[in-house]
Amino acid sequence: MQPIPLNNKTFLVAGAAGLIGRAITAKLLEAGANVCALDVSIDMLRAVQKHEVNDGRLMLLELDITKREKIQEMFVLVNARFGGIDGAVNAAYPRNKNYGRHFYEVEFVDFQENVGLHLGAYFVFMQQCALYSEKNNAYFSLVNLSSIYGATTPKFDIYEGTNMTMPVEYAAIKSGLQLITRYASAYTSKYFRANCVSPGGIFDGQNPAFLEKYRNICQSKGMLDSQDIIGAIAFLLSDHSRYVVGQNIIVDDGFTL
Repeated sequence: MQPIPLNNKTFLVAGAAGLIGRAITAKLLEAGANVCALDVSIDMLRAVQKHEVNDGRLMLLELDITKREKIQEMFVLVNARFGGIDGAVNAAYPRNKNYGRHFYEVEFVDFQENVGLHLGAYFVFMQQCALYSEKNNAYFSLVNLSSIYGATTPKFDIYEGTNMTMPVEYAAIKSGLQLITRYASAYTSKYFRANCVSPGGIFDGQNPAFLEKYRNICQSKGMLDSQDIIGAIAFLLSDHSRYVVGQNIIVDDGFTL
């Protein structure tokens, strides 16, 4: 697949050390963009971001997206380096050590903290992207990584016979994210727009029995690779989608049908 040209544009990628964040960063660079890769650990970024940086198009910055002041500082640094910022992708996944327990095992304090960390961080990052856009009268496209489980209930039978589950916090976070993405797009100026991409499951060495059950529900492939959702993200970042605002694009090989 030929990438959508994004030459001379500059994008932020939050969660760039993660499975999806790494793929997004690589494809944006391939499409000709400048990229600032962001994550909570600069060492993690250096370990996974293997791209050539001799041309100066890749910038690595340590950032905790739950910290508003740090996000503001980041905008100043990136703007000074590249002379402007055209958009961002938020693929971060903040959570505590107890995240992912089964429904009856989730404690109130963990539910509260995980929803606050993840959804709250996405809100603060979106808020600061919108402020940057408004203050600079600059067109800015933000893509939030949501999930099919923000739009539909889980199919719990695919988890039977495994120790896996679909965390209840995740459903609350990703459904809420889709709504506040629309809220922000409706509230903000004409220069800022936000959209969601909701992937189906991403392959990461899961239980073979689970993978087989998952594939049987889908149209052809089943669990996706990170590369499979990049086209939708690049489209939303590009000028081809200038009038796509507050939407949610599902990429799931038919899982939710």
